[in-house]
Amino acid sequence: QVHLVESGGGLAQAGDSLRLSCAAAVHPIFTYAFGWFRQAPGKEREFVAAIGWIWTGSRTNYADSVKGRFAISRDVATNTVYLQMTNLKTEDTAVYYCAFRYDGAVVADRGSYEYWGQGTQVTVSS
Repeated sequence: QVHLVESGGGLAQAGDSLRLSCAAAVHPIFTYAFGWFRQAPGKEREFVAAIGWIWTGSRTNYADSVKGRFAISRDVATNTVYLQMTNLKTEDTAVYYCAFRYDGAVVADRGSYEYWGQGTQVTVSS
């Protein structure tokens, strides 16, 4: 069982920055990946970013809409995954979810992730 808890959401203005955190309670394993997804009102949950580890190292993947603005990272010591969001836009407004899969592939398919957090709201005003 994997337990994920997101935090760091809130109100921001366009152009501001926010950092989301995902505290993960997971047993040490060799290959796994974390993803960030978001869901705006009336829309489907969409991929934002992912970071994964395999034997040869780590890799990341980003949605085109956030490339160059968002960065995903992980603090190994605390087993916390971060999503640093810069130059926020009103269209970034959504509930952001952290997800986990027992595989290092940084896929964008939400159905491939086995565990999910409860979500944290991000609201960006103009």
